[in-house]
Amino acid sequence: MSNGQIVSATRKTGPETESIIKDFLALIKIGIVNSNLVTTFTGMWLAFQFTGGHFLQHINLIAYTIFGAALIIGGSAAMNNFLDKDIDPIMKRTKNRPTVTGRFKPNVVLTISLSFLIVGEILLFTASFSAGMWGLIGILAYVVLYTIWAKRRYVSNTVIGSISGAIPPVIGWAAVEPTLSFGALALFLIMFAWQPPHFYALAMRRKNEYSAANIPMLPVVKGFKRTKVSMLLWILLLFPLPFLLKELGVAFIALVTLLNLGWLILAIRGFKTEDDLKWASKMFVYSLNYLTITFVLMIIFAIFM
Repeated sequence: MSNGQIVSATRKTGPETESIIKDFLALIKIGIVNSNLVTTFTGMWLAFQFTGGHFLQHINLIAYTIFGAALIIGGSAAMNNFLDKDIDPIMKRTKNRPTVTGRFKPNVVLTISLSFLIVGEILLFTASFSAGMWGLIGILAYVVLYTIWAKRRYVSNTVIGSISGAIPPVIGWAAVEPTLSFGALALFLIMFAWQPPHFYALAMRRKNEYSAANIPMLPVVKGFKRTKVSMLLWILLLFPLPFLLKELGVAFIALVTLLNLGWLILAIRGFKTEDDLKWASKMFVYSLNYLTITFVLMIIFAIFM
């Protein structure tokens, strides 16, 4: 092969490899994996602080939990792509997924998903039996309860799907304290109540796509006004939850309450807005910042308990 051919082959291989990696990360929904790992880590961190454990003395436990959680979340996401390959081509948001473009064949996706789920569970059970069991509950809640059963049938699909999204911090806590103290329930409830207004905002922006795919999201079935009322109620449910973590101090409760007030004010403004989609975008962005700031505050204030 001449030098020119070698250079040409290298140029083709580089972008091709990058494309495969990009498609693989899309397959496992790397954004969802990363955000859930933040909550998993927070669950571990708080459990260490609440039980008086030493974080740096349990590096193996942390590694088992983080990698195990990452694998079951990524594996569940890949399974979701596998199961939704018939409706994903209809929606603009999902039509470029590798299961739609054919970049990853169904049998390959299924193999990746099952491999991730099995290895992930082995790692979680190595961390603790409780962490492994909560991992299984999370998988079943997302794949069976949400994707297979509720997503295409019920307008309550978002609420049902929130169960699986609230489990990662519990997995993290269970790895450190298998019996689970009250703090684990607090994290579960915060994550559970946060998800409906977050996903309803996204559903409003994608209403036409969900309608075309025949997915009974709340904005599709009940309309925007009813969706706004539901979002408002879920945000109100968030207000008492920081008090369940009173060990983190008054400053933590005050700061999260301010975040709740900001979100509530934005939600109320939605009833007077002339541009529902623009407002929904603001709600979606606020929800992302809310989650990040709240969990970072948990990590910081836990240090000073």
